[in-house]
Amino acid sequence: MVNRIARFLNRLLLIAILDLEFINLESAPRDGGLIVAGNHLGVLDALIVFYVVDQRDYIVLVAEYHRRYFLRRMLVKAANALFVDRYQADFAVLREVIRRLNNGGVLMIAPEGTRSKTGGLQAGQPGTAYLAAKTGFPVLPVGIVGSQDRLILRNLKRLRRTPVKVRIGDPIYFQSVSRKDRGDQLQTYTDEIMCQIAALLPEGNRGVYTNHRRLKDILFDKGT
Repeated sequence: MVNRIARFLNRLLLIAILDLEFINLESAPRDGGLIVAGNHLGVLDALIVFYVVDQRDYIVLVAEYHRRYFLRRMLVKAANALFVDRYQADFAVLREVIRRLNNGGVLMIAPEGTRSKTGGLQAGQPGTAYLAAKTGFPVLPVGIVGSQDRLILRNLKRLRRTPVKVRIGDPIYFQSVSRKDRGDQLQTYTDEIMCQIAALLPEGNRGVYTNHRRLKDILFDKGT
């Protein structure tokens, strides 16, 4: 019941302040565990992705420093989100994420680790690739354009909805990594995830992956 109410309120909020356009929404898997990886522009990104896959348990990781604020702590608890230390391995959180994925949950994660101040992609961190390789669950790349906090706040002051475009890619599957080449394999997987996200974004938002060889191959295969 709580999850159903949260989904309803989430839709109301987004419809009220955003003019959302979803592209290729039908490619999002509907069954089993899923890791949704997207670029990170603003605080509403997780809610936007929740809109895409809101029929299941959704798993959100929240930076540990938010725990010190009472209201944020209560919101995290209400949303069944998980506090995580971004700078140290948190195996308890990892085990809980895997448990919920195995039960059909959806992990929403920003491989960049933090919001982009420029709107362009930053270098991806290996955590997303590690989870995908360890669990075998697919990664669904998502590219979001227009969700920067400053744009939304500016339009709210003018009583306008902010246009936000959400492009959904095709699921990516990764094999488990070997101990011998673990670092190189995780880097390759991370580059694949980030380049798949970059391919969903306009050229001006591709950031550090603009000239990446793998991105060029993806765009060539797509005929763009």
